[in-house]
Amino acid sequence: MAPLHIKLFLVLYSVAIMTFGQTADSVIQAEGKIYNAETNEPVNARISYQSLPYGNRLGTLNGTSFSFPMFDNEKYAITVEARGFAVAKYMLDPAQANGDRKVLQDVPLTSSSGTTSKHTVGQVMRLNNLIFQVSKSKIDPGSYPELDVVVNMMKENTSMIIQLEGHTDYQGNANDNMRLSQLRVAAVKNYIVSKKIAKNRIKTKAFGGTQPLSREDTPEAHRINRRVELRILEN
Repeated sequence: MAPLHIKLFLVLYSVAIMTFGQTADSVIQAEGKIYNAETNEPVNARISYQSLPYGNRLGTLNGTSFSFPMFDNEKYAITVEARGFAVAKYMLDPAQANGDRKVLQDVPLTSSSGTTSKHTVGQVMRLNNLIFQVSKSKIDPGSYPELDVVVNMMKENTSMIIQLEGHTDYQGNANDNMRLSQLRVAAVKNYIVSKKIAKNRIKTKAFGGTQPLSREDTPEAHRINRRVELRILEN
């Protein structure tokens, strides 16, 4: 019969292995590539990341790509900086992880010179990291970094007028979906206006579930259909 201290060691060792395994299984990995938006060439950049909302976990990476673990089901804000390019900010949500438990977010960088010419009339940009509370118009604070990119773009392009276009999935009541998309684009407009952007430079339009990107009846398709897009009307 094994001594008590050996039994205790084996029990603690087993618990440690189990705990480590559970933690490893639950970790989601954030990954992405950094590239020039015009040439598609890789760009060497400095990538800073921090967990939201308090920044309890943070780090810095350098290179043309990034990879880091997302612990405790927390959202993360990333900031990408490279010489000669405008700063890019994104919010990564573990809920967007694929089947391999990875959140993929490539980062196209635009030149920091001649910013105005980079944005053409009619261009549509999808706010990929804009998150709302379920079935509500309240914006998740983790979305602020991406909205701040829009604010900075409008400050740099003082003649720019945009239209925010709200979409939901096509499930449920059509009138409720239309109303929800109206409230959501209004909430985005209010945030941008709160950052000293004139409200007459921001138009809104709601589509409800009438313009889905996908007709597949899957959670991923429904998530893709729920979106806010930014259309440049004047610049």
